[in-house]
Amino acid sequence: MLTYLALGDSYTIGELVPKEENFPHQLVQLLHKDNTEVTEPVIIAVTGWTTDELAASIREHALQETFSFVTLLIGVNNQYRGRDLDNYKKEFTELLNQAIVFANGHTQHVFVLSIPDWGVTPFAEGRDRAQIAKEIDAYNAANKEITGAHKCHYLEITDSTRKNGTNPAFLAEDGLHPSGKEYTIWAERLAPLVAAALKG
Repeated sequence: MLTYLALGDSYTIGELVPKEENFPHQLVQLLHKDNTEVTEPVIIAVTGWTTDELAASIREHALQETFSFVTLLIGVNNQYRGRDLDNYKKEFTELLNQAIVFANGHTQHVFVLSIPDWGVTPFAEGRDRAQIAKEIDAYNAANKEITGAHKCHYLEITDSTRKNGTNPAFLAEDGLHPSGKEYTIWAERLAPLVAAALKG
């Protein structure tokens, strides 16, 4: 059986949706349908976490085992709190290196997801949506470049959150976080990438 570690924040844990509807659990279900047997995902993610908070929790968990593949989605709370982009680059790089260690050194078994744009959602009413989008784009340009330099996979999902971020069907009840329907899109994009990498 293959094993899976998911690192992140609210977008990984699936704030306000049932556990089986978050993207890691949906991904595992899709892989099962593809005859790729994966155990229940190990998730280290809490709503509100920034890069340094995720790193601190990883240290606290003191995981000794390695995993068949790892996903990493982190940074929205750095942007939300107005953190410095250079600080994000440094801490994201450290987290990506840690993810590669968890994947037993297999860079092709690490998958980074782009940061969703929460600025399009009803929650952002009254805020500078254009500025939020600009900052999210800067964060994603940074994490994409770092991911490529480390020869890991990068999955663009920001476009989907911008397209669906005003549609209540794709949002949780807080008008901010995605619903299971949005997470399905991410999982469906991710599944073929993961399956191909694991078979490769």
